[in-house]
Amino acid sequence: MSVERTRIVLVGTTHPGNIGATARAMRTMGLTRLELVDPQCDPLDPEALARAARAESVLHEARVHPDLDAALAGCRLVFGLSARSRAERHPQLALRPAAERAAGEGGDEPMAWVFGRERTGLTNAELDRCHFRVQIPADPEYSSLNLAQSVQLVAWELRMAGRQTHLGAAAEEQPAAADTLERFFDHLEEMAGAVGFLDRHNPELTMRRLRNIYRRARPTEDEVRMLRGLLSHILNPRRWRQ
Repeated sequence: MSVERTRIVLVGTTHPGNIGATARAMRTMGLTRLELVDPQCDPLDPEALARAARAESVLHEARVHPDLDAALAGCRLVFGLSARSRAERHPQLALRPAAERAAGEGGDEPMAWVFGRERTGLTNAELDRCHFRVQIPADPEYSSLNLAQSVQLVAWELRMAGRQTHLGAAAEEQPAAADTLERFFDHLEEMAGAVGFLDRHNPELTMRRLRNIYRRARPTEDEVRMLRGLLSHILNPRRWRQ
């Protein structure tokens, strides 16, 4: 597995020491691509640099984004870390199977591992941007991992899975990238609203379930283009009469 393809994405991090410790955890496993979404502290704060422990280059090269979509641009596969149970079930994997899936993914496009805020984690809307919700199998009676510990475990599993997997050229077309799917979901929501489908249901819950269907299916770029062509046809009734 190419380390250049792997992004570690931190959302709304509040403490500079956690960013520095994350950089150290990444660098020890060969990961260097750190993406920060709306950080609430300076990633080059002296405490962050001190906690990085000679992994300062990860901090200096980190990219800061205003929102999660910007951090995930171009990603083909996105994993969201969450320890909390959710009322609406997102597609879920344990950490090791998720790492093995990442290691076995072909193509050159990046993939991302998304970590939420120290106290509240990721929102449901942020998990909607992920293909899978990933849980670290800690003791259920005390599953309190801090941010850098969680990143370290993910980085370790990715390194071990990569050593066991020899990737060759992909024999089939790869699934569509995350931002391609987001444009499709916007289009799908527009169509569902236009035909009145969302009026009879809880719109947020309905769209989350529709997202989950297509994320599990993992359509290719060509298949997404075909689906969007169908949506455009539905939204333009004049075409029906041609």
